[in-house]
Amino acid sequence: MKIAVLRETAEGERRVAATPETAKKFIALGATVAVEAGAGGTASIADADYAAAGASVADRAATLAGADIVLGVQGPDAAALAGVAPGAWLVASLNPFADRARIEGYAAAGLEALAMEFMPRITRAQSMDILSSQSNLSGYKAVLDAAATYGRAFPMMMTAAGTVSAARVFVMGVGVAGLQAIATARRLGAQVSATDVRSATKEQIQSLGAKPIFVENVKGIEGEGSGGYAGEMSPEYQAAQAELVSGHIAKQDIVITTALIPGRPAPRLISAAQVASMRPGSVIVDLAVEAGGNVEGAVAGETVVVNGVSIVGHRNVPSRLAADASALFSRNLFNFLSAFWDKESGKPVLDAEIGDAIRLTQGGKVVNARLLG
Repeated sequence: MKIAVLRETAEGERRVAATPETAKKFIALGATVAVEAGAGGTASIADADYAAAGASVADRAATLAGADIVLGVQGPDAAALAGVAPGAWLVASLNPFADRARIEGYAAAGLEALAMEFMPRITRAQSMDILSSQSNLSGYKAVLDAAATYGRAFPMMMTAAGTVSAARVFVMGVGVAGLQAIATARRLGAQVSATDVRSATKEQIQSLGAKPIFVENVKGIEGEGSGGYAGEMSPEYQAAQAELVSGHIAKQDIVITTALIPGRPAPRLISAAQVASMRPGSVIVDLAVEAGGNVEGAVAGETVVVNGVSIVGHRNVPSRLAADASALFSRNLFNFLSAFWDKESGKPVLDAEIGDAIRLTQGGKVVNARLLG
């Protein structure tokens, strides 16, 4: 069983799908590991570190030759995987809804593509969940990006020259990224509030020392989706939330938005009018900018200034913490493959619950129900 680890080619991608730590663990399972030269360079991992862990380091052609499993952060085009074994697995984040043509290419090439972002959010798969591990870092980095852009201090400071007021931070969307953003902003000394369409998050917000901002008395609207994600809000909820949030946003120094709905454009949380209501010097960080954005006027890959308000729209935020993001991502992949490793056959054998959830292609066809519906 040969496992190949590729150097990422997507623009701005600095992560790597395996570290020397996980390479060594795969070898302990009985696999051989081949790493493309330079794969870990942007994540501060030298080729020599992989070699010391027992992996071979070579060019892409030699790395892929006869590979049974290819690990990636972002899936490459099928044409870039020439030389792998028939029916080889591609295990990566594959963006199935947006890159359907690429998925069709995997099917045509006879690859079995496994999309790690389709991992079901069940207890036994928590250690395999790339979305959670990477979102956690995104929430942390969003606060640091906001602090770097904001022209003032975060904590309250009492000095001989007078008092500096604490920054007011509002987090919209309290999933993994939002919870980490709350915790990080609190650690930096900010006055933090947060909101979400899921009523169950109210206690989580309070447990982190932040103030929950919630729509009340809107009967039967909870915003609860499947798999731990928020669902789409009803028009009634949207109207009630807009009224509540508008008054709150106008008083904030920093707003961080994190709301995503799998397979759909990100919900619009902040309008241009709400941006205009904020004071000059305020900052908004839109973590959903690559999915269409939560903020009107946000631009992917840019920081735009509207009426003195900075709207930060960094792409691929986890990649901006490449070393830690790679360590967590690679452990997710190892936890996944090792959980299904069959000692007798010397390879992983998936069960139906997780296999059917993440398998996109098999036998030359697209087979995932979420892509066929």
